Order: sequence, then C-alpha cells, then structure tokens
Amino acid sequence: MSRASTTTLALVYIFVTLAGSCSRATGGALQEAFYKGKCRAADVEGVVGGVIRARFSRDPTIAAALLRMQFHDCFVNGCDASILLDGNNTEKTAVPNLSVRGYEIIDAAKAVVDSICPGVVSCADIIVMATRDAVALSGGGRYIVQTGRRDGTVSLAKNVNLPAPSIAVSDSIKAFSKKGLDSTDMVYLLGGHTVGNAHCSLFRDRLYNFQNTGKADPTMDSTLVNTLKARCPQNSTADNTVNLDQNPLSSMTVDNSYYKQIILHRGILQIDQELALDPLSNPTVTAIAKGFDFSTRFGQAMVKLGAVEVLTGTQGEIRKSCRAINTPLKN
Repeated sequence: MSRASTTTLALVYIFVTLAGSCSRATGGALQEAFYKGKCRAADVEGVVGGVIRARFSRDPTIAAALLRMQFHDCFVNGCDASILLDGNNTEKTAVPNLSVRGYEIIDAAKAVVDSICPGVVSCADIIVMATRDAVALSGGGRYIVQTGRRDGTVSLAKNVNLPAPSIAVSDSIKAFSKKGLDSTDMVYLLGGHTVGNAHCSLFRDRLYNFQNTGKADPTMDSTLVNTLKARCPQNSTADNTVNLDQNPLSSMTVDNSYYKQIILHRGILQIDQELALDPLSNPTVTAIAKGFDFSTRFGQAMVKLGAVEVLTGTQGEIRKSCRAINTPLKN
C-alpha cells in the first residue's frame, strides 16, 4: 500500500488456478479472457485499461495504491472485493485499511464497464485488472490475468488480520502459508514495496529505540539512519512518508531495485530488512536481486495471489455498486 502508504503490501508467483486448492470456488474456475463475448463486442480488459491509463497519466502513484488494495482484499476473506464495501464495521474501517486508497478508480472503471454491459463484470475482477494495468504502466511488464471472480457479501473489520511491518520472517511465512502461498511467493509479493512508501510511525523505532535499546537498529545502514532521522524527527507530531525502495531513480518503477536495496541494509520496514537477513528468505532475495526475470515472476505472483479463496460460478454476486452489496448490509 500517499503512494499507498504501506503497513504491508506485497504480492506472488506462478500461473495457477487455485480453484481446487485454496479457493472457495465450487461452481466454476478462473480463466483467461473470461469476459470475451460476454459484454457485447467490448473488450472488458481494454475498457478497464483505458480508465487506468487516464488516471495513471495524472497520478503514477496509483500503482502502489492498487497493489496494496489487491493485497489487502485478497489476504482477508479472499479476492472478493470485500474491501470496497462501505459500512460502519466493514473491512475498510479496520486500522490497517484506513490509509488504503484508490476506491474512486475502481468506481470509475465499474461505471464505464456497466455503461456497456451492466451486471456482468465483478468489482473483484476490476481490482485485479486495474492493478495489472497500473503495474504494466510502471514498467513491471503486462501479465495475463485470470478473471471470473464474483463479489462477496461479507465485509467485517474484525476479520482483518494482515501481517504487521515488524513481523518476523518465520511468522510471515506462516501467515502466507494459510493462504496457500509459500515462502518464495511471500518474497515476491513483498516486492510490491518496489513502488510503495511508509509513514515514519511504522519504522521510527528502528531509528531511535530499536527493541528498547535506545539506539538505532544496527542492521540499518548508518547513512540511511541519519537521512531518515532528518525526515522523521523523534518527537515530531508529523507523520511523513519515505520510499520503501531507497533508490531514487527506481522508486516509481516496478523492478528488482527494492531487493538490491535491502541487501545493502537499506530496508525501511523491519520485515523488508529481515527478508535480506533471514536464512529462510535470503537466498530468494539474493537470486531476485541478481536476476533478470523479476517482471515475469512478479506477474506470475500476482496471478497466484489473485486466485486466493475466490468466489466463482453462482457464488456471491455481481454488485451494481462496488461500495454496497445488492441487498444492503445490516451493520
């Protein structure tokens, strides 16, 4: 997840259909080009892409915003657009989601699609298509998405349990495993931080009082510590943001620079730096930093994330408004 100020962002690899393994889908399966022939002669993915290109031209930071939105949606109750629902106690109101943004982009894409073929395209699919297009526009390569999701009807703040920025690598692996994602998937998904940023409040302890030592985190590059202290004063009430990829030439590009930076001890969030240090994840981080196939593998990762616990077939519904279920929520 500002450029999607990220408590935790992230996302993962391998073209698969998870409908049979970690999916709620029983009435169908995700597939490529699901909407072909279902929306008159319109190219649904092209229509959504047009909306995203227009928005991106005005605000390139929507890439990080949409990456974060997809992760926060899929990681809680599956990729069912439950994060979009308004209400007093919906997922949107949970603390980790208060800084999620980009809802109006999904609304805009839904409005254009529904003007052509109302009641056909799900909000859940629009999130996935929009994120893919924003990643591609940010230099990350255009991957082929699977579609056919339906929208969920349950959205509860109490269900939001996302990995924290200070989570240990071993615990993060367990959290991803519960979603059918392995440790390599996790490392690729956290690569979404390549275009993300974070508020000072999420890492200020690493600068001034790491683990109650009264000192900075010794694993952080000392020059970076001083730079961040200037941006994030110890007793300031302001909550500034900094790029999670500390390469200024690459902080707006979806690439492997983030991994190169954390190898140099220039990780911002504790989980970022731990990825490069922990033997459970270091080999993968090193391979990505030295490799040349990040765009492909990241795209595959996004496809796998997008298949977590999906609703298909006759499950769920196709919402008329992405912000409300067709039968109003009772909160």
